[in-house]
Amino acid sequence: MSDSLRTCYKYLKETSRSFAAIIQAQEGELRDAMCIFYLVLRALDTVEDDMTMSLKTKIPILHNFHTYLYQADWRFTDSKDKHRQVLEDFPTISREFRKLPAVCQEVIAGTCQKMGVGMAKFLEKRVESLLDFDEYCHYVAGLVGIGLSRLCAAELEDIPVGEDTRLSNSMGLFQQKTNIIRDYLEDQQEG
Repeated sequence: MSDSLRTCYKYLKETSRSFAAIIQAQEGELRDAMCIFYLVLRALDTVEDDMTMSLKTKIPILHNFHTYLYQADWRFTDSKDKHRQVLEDFPTISREFRKLPAVCQEVIAGTCQKMGVGMAKFLEKRVESLLDFDEYCHYVAGLVGIGLSRLCAAELEDIPVGEDTRLSNSMGLFQQKTNIIRDYLEDQQEG
């Protein structure tokens, strides 16, 4: 294992409450792809979560984040978020991303692009209905389920697993809504 991949697994353990154990239980290329997938989306989510960052700064980063995967030196050092290390050391994560098989890169970059656009949309739009809430949850979690299914399908070569987006999206929405309920008190206390 390279030093940069070892660093990625260190970041995984530091930033994940639940995914770290599941990812580390995987084997082979799938394990590394899932680790990098998680860290890329953790970095993207860190931008969205950072309440000290202005929308003028945040929205262009969210829209363009998927392109930073291919820029060896891109990093963001102005975050105050608790997970800022994944932005400050993004070159390590993007280096390992570029080592992944092309099919894994396509899944990760495509998911990242859709998620970034959706996150930016909801920074400028209020959630006013259950449909809005489901759409927001789709962007921030349903796409994770879809992306993970596609990564597994690429590794296992079981195409139907990667094509059942309804089930994958539903799993992601369930997980996001559970996280929102779990974090409600903490969010209220933080304002």
